[in-house]
Amino acid sequence: MQHLGTKTLETTRLLLRKTKESDAQPMFRNWASDPRVTKFMTWYPYESAQQLHDTYHRYLLENQDRKDFYDWKIELKETGEPIGSISVVELCEDIEEAEIGYCLGYNWWHKGIMTEAFTAIIRFLFEEVHVNRIVAKHDINNPHSGDVMKKCGLQYEGTLRQGGKNIQGICTLAVYAILKEDYHR
Repeated sequence: MQHLGTKTLETTRLLLRKTKESDAQPMFRNWASDPRVTKFMTWYPYESAQQLHDTYHRYLLENQDRKDFYDWKIELKETGEPIGSISVVELCEDIEEAEIGYCLGYNWWHKGIMTEAFTAIIRFLFEEVHVNRIVAKHDINNPHSGDVMKKCGLQYEGTLRQGGKNIQGICTLAVYAILKEDYHR
């Protein structure tokens, strides 16, 4: 793999970019405080923009220039404001695998935005970083997340019964993946 870090990517409607110092307030307002968004996440809704800034936002700012760190804010070009995020949540160097996690503000669900963002990330990871495998998982009670994975070309690989944990407790995960050879077909 050739690590490049969080490189700015552009799609028709979106700018995928590093976190900015000014992002804490729109992150809080647009998705990080919404229990509908965090229902299947591993983190609870933030109670204030300050709490978000002092914890997660600070972590992103401190790590975003590392070459092996990949975290994009999903900015809607039309508003110039971040509405979600997509990240490599785990890298397995030995098998050249990147696991993706994502979340999007409720007001932008079911508009193809996450599919557009994830497709750009897949292209970047295969063509520029040279990963061999991209994997994503979702709680089986959140099938819309799996729909995004399928639309992006990932194939269902199996179910991890009680194989994960989110804010609701132990959960069953569906696993999807795409290989570089699938992408190039």
